Amino acid sequence: MSGPSDRLPEKTVRRGRIIAVACAAFAFGMVGAAYASVPLYELFCQVTGYGGTTQRADSEFGRVVDQSVVVRFDGNVAPGLAWTFGPNEREITVKLGDTRQTSFHVRNNSDRPVTAQATYNVTPDAAGLYFNKIACFCFDNQTLQPGEEMDMPIVFFIDPDIMESEELKNGRAITLSYTFFPQGGASEPVATAPTDGGTGAATDNL
Repeated sequence: MSGPSDRLPEKTVRRGRIIAVACAAFAFGMVGAAYASVPLYELFCQVTGYGGTTQRADSEFGRVVDQSVVVRFDGNVAPGLAWTFGPNEREITVKLGDTRQTSFHVRNNSDRPVTAQATYNVTPDAAGLYFNKIACFCFDNQTLQPGEEMDMPIVFFIDPDIMESEELKNGRAITLSYTFFPQGGASEPVATAPTDGGTGAATDNL
């Protein structure tokens, strides 16, 4: 009959296998977490407005209140990108809940097609939770041909709930800033802004 000492090696081997499986599972989990971290972080920023990340809306808000906020606009390009880029309006006054449209002007100063992507944020950071974009050139990569220039629209509204924010109650000015960075792949050309200069909702070509 086998005694306890005879069964010890079997227990040791079993324990070793459990530890090996656990380590392998942990390693795979860390790899998966690394791949998921970027989209999860982006989702977190979009949901919470963290870091001045704005929200994305599918339609107009539908309720306008008699309170206004000044929205300032800023445009930049990263080093090495031969584009000229900036807002057509430096600032506008917007009623909370009202859908507004403005645009930025961009020109490719190089002698070749260039694709770029615009990153964005608002300041103060807490305003990102209330700043909603219906249409924006920043949603996709943009490609400009040599010497091409155009106006690129943005359609947005400010959620009236911003009035309830403790962080924003002492100031009503918001700055929306964009920076274009060069990209490697090709993309669809940027959309052009409507020519009527209106401030209504997004049009079909946005």
